Amino acid sequence: MKITLKRLACLGASFTSVLAMADAASPPPLSPAIPFDVTANAPFTLDNLQHDFDVLSWQTFVALNWPANADGSANTSAQIGAPGQTVWESWKESYEIFLPQGQKPVAWNQKSPLPPACQGKGDLPVLQQMGKVAGVLDETIQPFKTGPLVDQNGTYTRNAIMVNQPMFDDIVNKGLYSKEGQQAFFTKAENRIAFSCGSQQDKHVGAIMVKSAWKVLGGNDNSQDFHAVDALVYTPGNADPSKGAVIPESCNVQKVGLVGLHIVHKTKDAPQWVWSSFEHVRNVPEKTTPMNERKGPYLFYNAQASDRPVNEPPAQPWDPSKKATPSQIVREIPLTAATHQLNAQWQGALKGTVWANYQLISTQWPTAPADDCQVPSPTNPLGTPAPNFLANATLETYNQGTTPQASSSCMECHNNATTRVTQSPRTSFADFTFLLERAQSTGAKE
Repeated sequence: MKITLKRLACLGASFTSVLAMADAASPPPLSPAIPFDVTANAPFTLDNLQHDFDVLSWQTFVALNWPANADGSANTSAQIGAPGQTVWESWKESYEIFLPQGQKPVAWNQKSPLPPACQGKGDLPVLQQMGKVAGVLDETIQPFKTGPLVDQNGTYTRNAIMVNQPMFDDIVNKGLYSKEGQQAFFTKAENRIAFSCGSQQDKHVGAIMVKSAWKVLGGNDNSQDFHAVDALVYTPGNADPSKGAVIPESCNVQKVGLVGLHIVHKTKDAPQWVWSSFEHVRNVPEKTTPMNERKGPYLFYNAQASDRPVNEPPAQPWDPSKKATPSQIVREIPLTAATHQLNAQWQGALKGTVWANYQLISTQWPTAPADDCQVPSPTNPLGTPAPNFLANATLETYNQGTTPQASSSCMECHNNATTRVTQSPRTSFADFTFLLERAQSTGAKE
């Protein structure tokens, strides 16, 4: 841990003696302020630093889920749990940034046009992605085993990827939203993809990505158990049998509930980003939970069908317009005792709000971060992540486990991300985001 401690001290992370901290058993304070970076507390052991990054995750979770004003800023006159849009839900979704034929996105404070099939159905968020699956189901650019996630009602879950304004501004100002814009950016030899870093010293919030998973709420779901919103559930449609099931285009207003949330925050002390993963507490049982203790009801596991194989993608063809066989999912890596304890503290502080129904799965962070948060380390680009593996049961459903190169590790997976310009390591490096691979050419439909 010497490298980490040296980096934390060098980059000015806030150090606070444990003796000066409030009693760990007392409820943590709830704040709408997004933390700039991790606050590390002595003694600086691996377990303690894991705790500090987990606290950062919870602090960020609370701040991003704070009720928002009309401009997307936190409504400091309201308390977390109040109805309405949250801070992160006001951010830009990936489909609003990477447009057909590489068009320039509209300004941050302007609304993007809805898909034609959704127009006239209300000013609501659009959910169209359905996991890491091909064709109209999107997310083709991420590696490993793929497939949609189906809830116990036989309905496909939906995903969204949002970015905050610092990251949006980086993409737009550098022209990274189109293939040609990326090519032009890299004509200068000193240019590389490097999103902004959060800094305690500069009081700056760095680039943040949020990936969410939502289930359509059925008659047997209590919407009060979820962060629930009305959304336009959109299926682009597919008329080409060679690309999968022939699916009609559709857009319907439905009540959806949040079941998974990745928060990815780039900071000076974590140039490989901080990867925070949250889920609804009723999603799935742990693999280590004995069969007779899997009482449920779970959102993505049927305790009455325990003989079914687990963590297997549904059979193809995948057609979200039809009811499907529900997924049978378990958590491969159980939560640690320390995570359970920390979750209980934050859930206690959030008691009486819907957010008490969510739990931190874990936080992945670099134990050997790069010296410069804008320049990747040539010798250790991953930064030796801790823990080695991290998977969200709703977002990396079929990639859970502890098998190197096959199981989900946020940093290891996203280190494979590239731009649309792959002539050299400099131009290929996408700073741990697959989003830039979505950039389309200005000259042709893709």
